[in-house]
Amino acid sequence: MNLLTPLTLDQASTIIDTALAKGREANLKPLTVVVLDLGGQMIAMKREDGAGIIRQEVALGKAYGALGLGINSRIIFEKMTERPTFLAAIAAASDGRVVPVPSGVLIKNTDGKVIGAVGISGDTSDKDEYTAIAGVKAAGLTADPAEPNPEWAQTSL
Repeated sequence: MNLLTPLTLDQASTIIDTALAKGREANLKPLTVVVLDLGGQMIAMKREDGAGIIRQEVALGKAYGALGLGINSRIIFEKMTERPTFLAAIAAASDGRVVPVPSGVLIKNTDGKVIGAVGISGDTSDKDEYTAIAGVKAAGLTADPAEPNPEWAQTSL
């Protein structure tokens, strides 16, 4: 039997705190960060002062979609724009919970197995994704995608 070591609250806290610190370093708009375990349950969430009132739901939808489909939300965004009927079916099947834009990042353990996901909302999706990946790496885990869009800093709302 191969049991996965679960994503811990300490790891989730490191992911969140690092993502928020990276957001402040980059002078991003106020962020909301949600970390889910492998079963899609929220382990932790933080919302910066001034973050919009639906940012938690957007961050949750990014992480939920990545976890639910088993692919990061950048891939969902890129592939599903070519398949609008399938995207509509995913929206219906998930009761509208999937947010198909970048920054839903899968969290993998040292064996490469998915153990959770992080979603961030507040600035552009590329900037949100940059902070998510940094958070996962700071926790000693592997992010999927492994690197942000190289142009993340130039994106704007």
